[in-house]
Amino acid sequence: EVQLVESGGGSVQAGGSLRLSCVASRYTWSSLCMAWFRQAPGKEREGVAFVSSSGASVDYADSVKGRFTISRDSAENTVALQMNSLKPEDTAMYYCAAAYTPCAPGLSASFYHYWGQGTQVTVSS
Repeated sequence: EVQLVESGGGSVQAGGSLRLSCVASRYTWSSLCMAWFRQAPGKEREGVAFVSSSGASVDYADSVKGRFTISRDSAENTVALQMNSLKPEDTAMYYCAAAYTPCAPGLSASFYHYWGQGTQVTVSS
C-alpha cells in the first residue's frame, strides 16, 4: 500500500506562485512513477505533470508548460509541483498520484493506482 500526503495548497492572486508537496511511503519510493492531477468543479480529472521513478523524465500538460515544474527529492521521498504565473483557470483540487514502474508515457489517470486526499488551489483574478 502506498500512502500519499499532499500539502501546500491555498489561495493566491493571478500571477502568483504556489508550491505543492507530496510525501510518499518511504520503502516504495524508488519504484514509483509520480504525477500531479487536478480537478475543477464539473470537469474531468486532468493530468498536470509527471516525473519518472529516476527523475530523468518529466512531462507536462500543454496548459501548464513553462509555468509549472515537477521535481522529486529522494532524500525526503517527496515530489513537488512549483506553480508560477498562476491563472484563474488553474483553480482546482490538486492530487498527487503514484504507480509502480514501469512508468507509462502520457498523463492518463487510469495508470495510477494510488492517490492522495487532494489539496485545494484557488487563483483569483
